[in-house]
Amino acid sequence: MDGLNETAQDIESQMNEKEEVREIALKSSRTIVRLCGMAIRAMHLGNDPIPDMEEAMEELHKLVGITRDFPGLRHSGIVESAMQEYVEVKTLYAYTLGEQLPSYRDLGVTPEAYILGVGDLIGEIRRLALDNIRKGAVDDAAKHLDNMEKFYDFLMIFNYPDSMVAVRRKQDIARGVLEKTRGDVTNAIRSYSLEKMLASKE
Repeated sequence: MDGLNETAQDIESQMNEKEEVREIALKSSRTIVRLCGMAIRAMHLGNDPIPDMEEAMEELHKLVGITRDFPGLRHSGIVESAMQEYVEVKTLYAYTLGEQLPSYRDLGVTPEAYILGVGDLIGEIRRLALDNIRKGAVDDAAKHLDNMEKFYDFLMIFNYPDSMVAVRRKQDIARGVLEKTRGDVTNAIRSYSLEKMLASKE
């Protein structure tokens, strides 16, 4: 039984350190989620999202760094959820600029976070399509719908158990969002065509 006290003290020291890192990581993750949300809002309002995105990137690097020596934290929902939000904002930004989407390697995130982030991107593109419909830019809304279908096809490539990546729920949500948007765009096209026809008869 000799040495148990020393072992207990060693374990306690490591666990205390892990707990401290976990608290820092939680705060960092929440900051990243908040910054990404602010950047997405800025994009939809036509404002500059870059300052918030850059701050989120710096915070993500910090989060990855402090959890590097703690695999349990590094691969936990704390880090993955922050990465997922970061993927969403960076891919949305590239999309709005008409640029090629960055890969998970470009962003320094896990493949799992990338898949889920692209799943969330579909919902943001729906918002863009609805904005176009409200403005009467039906053709642009239809283009967004086409792109949503491409991202949905990307999402449907992956068929893994939830223990690996919780993609099935994202697929179900994306399917519903896509169908709703298809209905909205179809109705807008019909309405626009009817307005043109009536205007031509006046």
